[in-house]
Amino acid sequence: MNQEYLATSFAIFAAKQAGVDEVTADHILLGTLRTISRFGIATVGEWHIDLEGLGVDWVNQPDGPRPKVAYSQSAVALFDRAAKIARSSGETVVSTYQLLAAFSAEEGGLMGELKRAHGITSASWRTAVAQMAAADSAAANQDRAMTEVKNTRDYLTPEEAAEALGVHVQTMRAYIRNERLPAFRLAGERAIRILRTDLNKVLEPLKGEK
Repeated sequence: MNQEYLATSFAIFAAKQAGVDEVTADHILLGTLRTISRFGIATVGEWHIDLEGLGVDWVNQPDGPRPKVAYSQSAVALFDRAAKIARSSGETVVSTYQLLAAFSAEEGGLMGELKRAHGITSASWRTAVAQMAAADSAAANQDRAMTEVKNTRDYLTPEEAAEALGVHVQTMRAYIRNERLPAFRLAGERAIRILRTDLNKVLEPLKGEK
């Protein structure tokens, strides 16, 4: 699910809980913080923001399709600012990080309260968000690299072989027990490995029905 979609879904949820028909910038901030939170705590740099203290129901999730709601001028201006920030980075989709960065210019409302309570400045907030985005990007790159290595490795575990064929791992183990699929055991160990090129041996041409 798109991060902006999730953040705005939480924002609408927060507005509904507050009993108002218009989503404001404060609701967008609450929704964005809810998106990055763990166990009700949103961590942005050195600041740990307790969502419960802000009146956010962080346990329950929005259910059903998002209802059509009106957005306040402050919310529209915030989305516009986030879109400009995204374009300045060469990105076409607004993410949670652009939404958070857009709040750095806010001095009123909930963001203003957080700034005064935690001694947050525009620069320190943007620095923290930039570090979060960089860490997330590095983690995503590492995951992609690990996936590429896994997809090119010659020998697979039964779980990896099952995933490659799109079958349950117990089905893969049955192929091995029935000798439909060659397998190897690591010397002196119980670990089983399957040669990637042998996976074709459990495939057969599909004959047309008469």
